[in-house]
Amino acid sequence: MAPAVSAAPAGPVAFATSVVPLPRRPVETAGPWDRVRRWYESVLGWPTAPGSPVRLRAGVRFDVLDVPAGAGHAALERLGRPGAGLRRPGFPVALWGERMLLLVAVGGADELPGLLEWLEWGSLPLDLRAVGAGGLIEAPLGPAVGAGDAGGLMDDAAPVPGSDLLSPYPPDRDRRSRRGAAVWLRPPEQGREVEASLPALSAVGGTASAPGLARLVHTLATECHRVRLSHGPRLPRPARATR
Repeated sequence: MAPAVSAAPAGPVAFATSVVPLPRRPVETAGPWDRVRRWYESVLGWPTAPGSPVRLRAGVRFDVLDVPAGAGHAALERLGRPGAGLRRPGFPVALWGERMLLLVAVGGADELPGLLEWLEWGSLPLDLRAVGAGGLIEAPLGPAVGAGDAGGLMDDAAPVPGSDLLSPYPPDRDRRSRRGAAVWLRPPEQGREVEASLPALSAVGGTASAPGLARLVHTLATECHRVRLSHGPRLPRPARATR
């Protein structure tokens, strides 16, 4: 006896399926900052902190000296070779609004108070700060990111190696928000351990790419003091003698 064969349905079969939503695209704020984070963590090997904007952990690969931008520019000119400018290889330097961030060897932040005392700057109120272990700094964007809004300081800067991973704009894609973003003035070199290029206390006299930490601190302190004097209250002019 032939097996019974059920008749095929006359119309299309409707299968009961559960509706599975398509994967959601990351929100607009995630993509650009993810590229920035990937560049720092995967290309440079620098640890970052969660959240956005991306922040770098100090005290792991480097410490940071934070000074007024005017004092920082003057100090770098004094420390650099005549006519070499900031585009020559050297230790990484970034701009953050009216401040300049200079990367130094780990431990430099702890050494700063003693160095200032030893250099006889300890008694003066210098606008010279340090960020060390446990501290965070905003991750600078590539020169191409901040060129238009950094007062022209980045217009002739060399592109950051691997900058294709960096976001072309901050997360909200609003150019106005870029004015407060940190940008590299002298970016780190890809494929080179950053520690070898940083000013350190043990580097007496400095190296080919960076001054010694003591020399850097002394130069920065001198320029910070000059900035403070130039912005200080002006003394009244003495009255002209009359007969």
